[in-house]
Amino acid sequence: MNNLIKTVLGAGFAIAIAFYVQSSFGHMPHAEFLMIAAIFGAYMAMNIGANDVANNVGPAVGSGAITIGGAILIASIFEASGALIAGGDVVKTIKKGIIDPSAFGSDPMIFVYAMAGALLAAALWLNLATWLKAPVSTTHSIVGGVMGAGIAAGGFAIVSWGTMGKIVASWIISPLLGGLIAAGFLYIIKSEILHKDDRLDAAKKVVPILVSVMAMAFITYLTIKGLKHIWSDIQAILPFLPEGKKPSIGIALAFGIIGAIVTYILIKPRINKKIESLSNDRVAINTLFTIPLILSAAMLSFAHGANDVANAVGPLAAIYDAIAHTTISTKASIPLWVMVTGGLGISVGLALFGPRLIKTVGSEITELDQMRAFSIMMAAAITVVIASQLGLPVSSTHIAVGGVFGVGFLREWLDRKGTNEKHTQLNQQLEIVDKYKNELANVGNDYKKKVELIERVKAEKKIAKQIKKELREKYVKRGMVKKIVLAWIITVPAAAILSAIIFFILKGMGV
Repeated sequence: MNNLIKTVLGAGFAIAIAFYVQSSFGHMPHAEFLMIAAIFGAYMAMNIGANDVANNVGPAVGSGAITIGGAILIASIFEASGALIAGGDVVKTIKKGIIDPSAFGSDPMIFVYAMAGALLAAALWLNLATWLKAPVSTTHSIVGGVMGAGIAAGGFAIVSWGTMGKIVASWIISPLLGGLIAAGFLYIIKSEILHKDDRLDAAKKVVPILVSVMAMAFITYLTIKGLKHIWSDIQAILPFLPEGKKPSIGIALAFGIIGAIVTYILIKPRINKKIESLSNDRVAINTLFTIPLILSAAMLSFAHGANDVANAVGPLAAIYDAIAHTTISTKASIPLWVMVTGGLGISVGLALFGPRLIKTVGSEITELDQMRAFSIMMAAAITVVIASQLGLPVSSTHIAVGGVFGVGFLREWLDRKGTNEKHTQLNQQLEIVDKYKNELANVGNDYKKKVELIERVKAEKKIAKQIKKELREKYVKRGMVKKIVLAWIITVPAAAILSAIIFFILKGMGV
């Protein structure tokens, strides 16, 4: 499918949403602006699908556990399900409390222009980032958009700079935690399975434990992040659960432990049976992680749909609420049509434009197999659970991509310690450099010989540098790392500047 057809189909989805709004709410004041905002919301949702969802399925695709088509089908179903089943019926209209609602005074239309500006700015930035093959945080995009519109409406004083400081901290915390945890699990797999003489016997013991830990991590993650919006409904079904507006970490961990025990009992005999037909090599061991990878992609997609749909529909719900009630609320109910716009928009964007970023995350940063991808998916779930309990601001995008970085750098470090042929070649070349340096130090006053040795040292250093560059690029593509990190850093300011510009345009037009 070429880009023109994809663009037409995406535009068709947004226009269909606009027609629905016109037919259902055309009688309302400022209905024409609500139509425009609905198009912005649909556009934002599609860009979330195109960019953010790649982090959930990219490692599974890159490892060969599932095809791009299969990943898109699974993610589309579970993203939409997460949004519609557990996406919540109320959202905060000012995302993350980054600006003071009083900045908009008593004029709800100023607030509406600001939210529309934030929505369109975030969507435009995500679109550009996707085109550049840079996975960025959609949450940070919308935060930047809201901040920029807020500053345009009420000045710098209305921004909660403490909150913004936490968001900046997440640029470091998220990828670092994700990378360390992913590298830790991969190290366990390598040391406890791959480096053993009898890999199959080691796999019988270790793989069921790893998959059970994965089950615990994802059930805990889903309970905290995916079920919090429907917790009251779950409490009605299970009245023995303790009262509370959302599940506590204790309840989530209890669910996770129960899930881990059940998983271990169920999969232990199946893995033992499968191992009987496998050979004692890495390729065969990899196949044991295929099904867990597919399940983890589905669970991450469900949790993502339940949480990040608010990035698309939160501002749209706020705009609808302000127009319908002619007032500014700090929280707004989400009508079903708004949630459908977000849930289906994410799936449409993923299906039409997602493959670009899926390939980037899955294969263009470091080479992945099922074991490495499994470690990344584990890191994605565990890091969110740990960070949410410690009150640390994290980004699911940064965690997943940080996990990819961590796996790549661990491979580089382990091979450097081992007997990798290329590393051996590098060490030999460095010895040659040292040899000529020593000769240079002892050459005395022979000027001609000194010049020859200086040139020889330069030439040998150049060869060593080239070998080192090839080694570094073999494990982690440094150019991709630099581009992605730069995109992370400029996401908030880029979205803020765009949002401020759009706010002034909309306000000037007085739509």
